[in-house]
Amino acid sequence: MRGLGEGLVQKPLTVAEQVANVLRESIADGSLAAGTPLRQDDLAERFGFSRMPVRDALRQLEAEGIVSIHPTKGAHVARMDATEIREIFAVRELLESEALRLSVPNLTREKLDEAGHVLNQIDAEPNVGRWGTLNRIFHLALYSACGNARLLGLIEAHHNAADRYVRILLSSLNYRSQSQEEHRDLLTTCRHRDAAAAVRVLRKHLGDGMATLAQAGPTRKP
Repeated sequence: MRGLGEGLVQKPLTVAEQVANVLRESIADGSLAAGTPLRQDDLAERFGFSRMPVRDALRQLEAEGIVSIHPTKGAHVARMDATEIREIFAVRELLESEALRLSVPNLTREKLDEAGHVLNQIDAEPNVGRWGTLNRIFHLALYSACGNARLLGLIEAHHNAADRYVRILLSSLNYRSQSQEEHRDLLTTCRHRDAAAAVRVLRKHLGDGMATLAQAGPTRKP
């Protein structure tokens, strides 16, 4: 019975998760620009749901760093700047380096092949809106054997917070070829079971991406 139904049964999304997914996508693709107000009444009417799941969705996106909620001014799309970029990528480097170090010795050939298949999908995918998602799937595949579900949850949340940055990096800043080259270097070191080398490649990959984005974005004023 072991393995029966694996990959076939998925947990149904709650209404709040559905709303969060739609808002996250709209923010990432630029339909909802930084600073746009997100009024619960308006969103509830637009989605056809009560305010409660909309409120929960906004709280979820706030935890991911995508939405800012002010006690009196309400929610709005978080503004993007170089300071925030550095903060998100610095946390990603800490979390993902540890997950990769733990995961590399335990990665199966199937999981490594899965990661390689995702890279091929990124090469072939014409829809910019899918690049951030595929990038996240690739990275999480390499961290999947770390044996720490809480760590993986934190990493996924920060990937969600960085999603629009990743799309800008891969499309507007013409970074996809460099990113893919670094991804393949990372995968090669993982196949060789060289955790130390893999972590070095990962840190350079995240550091280069952060520097490119931060240079393109305004710095938050104190």
